[in-house]
Amino acid sequence: MMSSNDLQSKTKDKTGKTPAGPEWRNRLRFSIAARLNIKMWLWLLSFFISLNFLLVSASLVCIISYGEQKLGDISPYIHDMETLEANQLLGVSGVAIEELEGKPKGLILPKSLARYVPEATAGFARRMQIVSPPLKWPDLQKMAEQLVYRVEFTQNNRSYGLTINLQPVVWPSMVLIGLALVVQLITLISRFFSGIRQIRETLTPLTELARQAQSLNVERGPFTVEEMKQLAGKLEGINAARLDTRIDIETTQDELKGLAQAINHMLDRINESYRAQARFVSDASHELRTPIAAIQGYANLLDRWGKYDEKALQESIDAIKEETADMKDLVEQLLFLARGDSNRMPLQIERLDLKDIATTVYKETEMIDGGHDFTIDAQPVVVEGDAGLIKQALRILVDNAIKYTPVGGKIKIIVNQENGNARMIVQDNGIGIPPEAVPHVFERFFRADESRARATGGTGLGLSIARWIVERHGGHMEVLSREDVGTRFSIVLPAKN
Repeated sequence: MMSSNDLQSKTKDKTGKTPAGPEWRNRLRFSIAARLNIKMWLWLLSFFISLNFLLVSASLVCIISYGEQKLGDISPYIHDMETLEANQLLGVSGVAIEELEGKPKGLILPKSLARYVPEATAGFARRMQIVSPPLKWPDLQKMAEQLVYRVEFTQNNRSYGLTINLQPVVWPSMVLIGLALVVQLITLISRFFSGIRQIRETLTPLTELARQAQSLNVERGPFTVEEMKQLAGKLEGINAARLDTRIDIETTQDELKGLAQAINHMLDRINESYRAQARFVSDASHELRTPIAAIQGYANLLDRWGKYDEKALQESIDAIKEETADMKDLVEQLLFLARGDSNRMPLQIERLDLKDIATTVYKETEMIDGGHDFTIDAQPVVVEGDAGLIKQALRILVDNAIKYTPVGGKIKIIVNQENGNARMIVQDNGIGIPPEAVPHVFERFFRADESRARATGGTGLGLSIARWIVERHGGHMEVLSREDVGTRFSIVLPAKN
């Protein structure tokens, strides 16, 4: 990214003069700032055109609605046009009436629209008309009086015409559209001249970066425009569909190799993040599809014959409630991870004792689950963190231990301090984790055994959430497991004195 001054320095010949000609003028005319400014200005212009189209359309709708409202007000008197009372009422309401010699002219409403107007006027011919040539520009209010709503119809073998004055709505609409046009014109003019200056100010860091890169090697002179274009061309071909593309370091100029390497490293991180996001979306869709399919299946069962079979009815209700609860838990976990990934989950940091948290979780779990032998060995250990989130991480580990430990098995919660670190440990003698699965247990939606995870209702997100919580507190997690022996998960946090 170079400013016009930088570009001018590129085009100087050996005598120090700037060559004239169409090439130089084209470079100056189509600078980055100018092109961005023109694109933004054209986008603003197209937006204003669309906005004006909506304003005019809304004004026409209001004008026609006003005419139809007036026509609806006088519709009870139209059937008796010859009486003096009817003519007087029409005159008072601002509607002029006249007898016509020819047939009615105008648009007859189709059936789809005729139902929205009174039945007495549904078959009338309608049109908008300028009663006389428009006046000159200054007298806009007089011009607003020229537009009328014309309704013609036949009654008792005689043709009549009604002229409805639209000035009460036409004049405000003209004022509104006129003000909008003035504001838009002022905005377009000011934006055209101020936009390029703002863009240049925004691009200043990039211009400075280019200038510094040019000054890295004084002996060989500054980079040519062609060299800069060569690097830009390589970047131009990289998009979301080709994130595996990299800049060739060997063919890049020496002074730009550092920048090219940084860009390649950034693309590596973007590519990995993009792939992780794609996997996450795919896995989330798969996980949501399963309970939805189950709910749909039981709903079809109820629709066919379940509503007459009490056993099938109760079975379907219980299954739908269970699948709904699972889907609710999954959505809540997905929302938790989404807020965490976007850094929209602030921590309520305070000094707390992990012994108190472990004791609370131990008592709550022992009351809820009576099928396992729970024990606790907790020492007072002080850390700084969010008590609610740390408790949530510990509950996840305890819930996992309950799910994968047979009834009657032992589950132990340990809290101690070792080498300046606080450790919260959940140890069980359950089914364990296969060695090849241990490195992947913290990955989202990963299950060491799909069938057993389905049976216990796991979503594969609990350990991911626990690790996110621990890492946000500056700690890490450890896992040690042996199949048919047991598993030990450890939360390691910095201890405070």
